[in-house]
Amino acid sequence: MLALRPRLRIIHSPSSLFEVVCQRSLTTTAHRAAEHVRIVEVGPRDGLQNEKSTVPLDIKLELIKRLGSTGVRDIEAGAFVSPKWVPQMANSSQILEHLLSQPLAANDPIAYSFLIPNLKGFEKFLSITQASQPTEQTEEAPITSPGNPNEPLTPPATPPSEEEPASNTSTQDPNDMPSSTPGVNRSTSKPSSAPHQSTEISIFAAATEAFSKANTNCTMAQSIERFSPLVSLAKARNIRVRAYISVALGCPYEGPNVSPTKVAELSRTFLEMGADEICLGDTTGMGTAPRTKQLLETMASCGIASKDLAVHFHDTYGQALVNSVVALEHGIRVFDSSVAGLGGCPYSKGATGNVATEDLVYCLHSLGVQTGINIERMAEIGKWISEKLGRGNDSRAGKAVLANLQ
Repeated sequence: MLALRPRLRIIHSPSSLFEVVCQRSLTTTAHRAAEHVRIVEVGPRDGLQNEKSTVPLDIKLELIKRLGSTGVRDIEAGAFVSPKWVPQMANSSQILEHLLSQPLAANDPIAYSFLIPNLKGFEKFLSITQASQPTEQTEEAPITSPGNPNEPLTPPATPPSEEEPASNTSTQDPNDMPSSTPGVNRSTSKPSSAPHQSTEISIFAAATEAFSKANTNCTMAQSIERFSPLVSLAKARNIRVRAYISVALGCPYEGPNVSPTKVAELSRTFLEMGADEICLGDTTGMGTAPRTKQLLETMASCGIASKDLAVHFHDTYGQALVNSVVALEHGIRVFDSSVAGLGGCPYSKGATGNVATEDLVYCLHSLGVQTGINIERMAEIGKWISEKLGRGNDSRAGKAVLANLQ
């Protein structure tokens, strides 16, 4: 059992107890009150992918446009996956084309990321970005994330115990695109008409064999093997790559006790492959504060720096904000969230939405952490998109903010 250090000493005087509680502050903010955190808004992709009714293209584009006005600088806009398996993402090509041809008028650079499951999806992504480029090479698109994406990351040490690669049992990749466009010698430099945006890609693998087979119909080893050439191609074109590790804190098939060492092994593999950032995903929302702490401490003990990590919490059991604070205390400065708490996972029965952006921003601001996001605008967007989808707004902070504005 993981031993937890007591936060408060026992004091019999009520006034003294009140004083101690009020003096107790977040470890991080005690030293860096003005620390900045980067929020990755995943509503347009992870937030909408599990909606049963098709969300019209114009609503998706309007959602992205409105989110871009809040101060958020990273938006997950779509996924180049098979529409057979995730029909909600069928118009991601049109979204990318629109963003490249009609860039938003934002005050700060915005990075739009797209989930890429395989080489076919990457070729489709490249064909669209290439079509938007001028003939001559232009300067590189801005990177909104901290640090240089091409700078070598902290070389993580080899975690204890490595297993032999799983045997090949795959017959079909459910994320295969129905067709592809060959991508040869393609540039992903910044379009001259888009001075305030860049495009990035995200890849993913699962921390358990059962989820890997359910999500991608292949083993963990096969999944990693598929992404190696994709990452090489992306890095050759100066495209920033983010690697998600799904079910890092609980699997719907294998239970809540996912090995943190296995997660560290996957993270190490992706970093050595060339990924710029590892996003630890609590896909099921099973994560708790003690296990989040254990996972992050394991990552650190394996030599993986917090600057190379992001976290992605679902709020199935109401633990997302608690886990976020634990992550903050362990040096994490990149957090995924979804406006109005939109989300879910088609391969994880019962998993509810991501932590609501409004709730996360309110929590971080209350701790003295800067996000650059206008919470009132975000709350208004949460109300708007919830009404458009015909569903309840799952952000408590968002609803409270709007109530106070009336």
